[in-house]
Amino acid sequence: MSYEVNDFETDVLDASADAPVLVDFWAPWCGPCQQLSPVLESLAEAADDWTLVKVNVDENSSAAQEYGVRGIPAVKLFVDGDVEAEFAGVKPKPQLESWLDEHLPSEEKNRLEEAREALESGNHADAEHLLWPVLEDTPDHDEAQVLMARALAFKDPTRAQVLAQEAKVADPTLRQTRDSVEAIARLLELAEDPSALPENGVKDTYVTALDALADQDFGAALERFIDVVRTDRDYDDDGARKACIALFTLLGEQHPIPQEHRRTFDMALY
Repeated sequence: MSYEVNDFETDVLDASADAPVLVDFWAPWCGPCQQLSPVLESLAEAADDWTLVKVNVDENSSAAQEYGVRGIPAVKLFVDGDVEAEFAGVKPKPQLESWLDEHLPSEEKNRLEEAREALESGNHADAEHLLWPVLEDTPDHDEAQVLMARALAFKDPTRAQVLAQEAKVADPTLRQTRDSVEAIARLLELAEDPSALPENGVKDTYVTALDALADQDFGAALERFIDVVRTDRDYDDDGARKACIALFTLLGEQHPIPQEHRRTFDMALY
């Protein structure tokens, strides 16, 4: 089977609107190219969601120059006419498979990306709708579990906490989200029965913040938590500061309430 390019615009740019196109920039005199090409071809033969196109740089120097090919082999993944990912040099087959898994688009990846965007905009219901099909197909999908936990943190904190605890994540952002879900779940439990909280001058303010949190009045909750940070930072094991961080994390940077209160919180810390 020949993978050689006939017309770059047709075979790569136009074709990548229908399915991803992996382009192998190579030359017959290039030893590393001779190592890489058979591996790419074997992967392409087994693939049904992307195609391979080989571009001989000696015969297609204009395409190589346009896409910044300075050394070969150079591999570029085109999606919708644009370079989605690329690498240079030779990779063994397992690394190539991992690279493709990471960069090839899929419905699952699209849903996760849209869910992340929805959460950052404060649209938790939209994120929940996007994530359910992912978790139905892959119940132990760690990132989807954490994102769903974030989506449910205020609606169903018990379920959110279970999802957060089940997820195994190394990414710092996901870990912070998981920790924030667990922090909010704990605070909502305290809101139901604050009797275990220490008795001192800030308890009433702290309980007021917990009540506002339970009512999803996040602005009022942040105001009262910040008051506690100013007055008694150590109360409830630094609980007010942790509550603010959790709310900022779960509501998202684009949400107007964190934007309104973040500067006041930062000033209260110093």
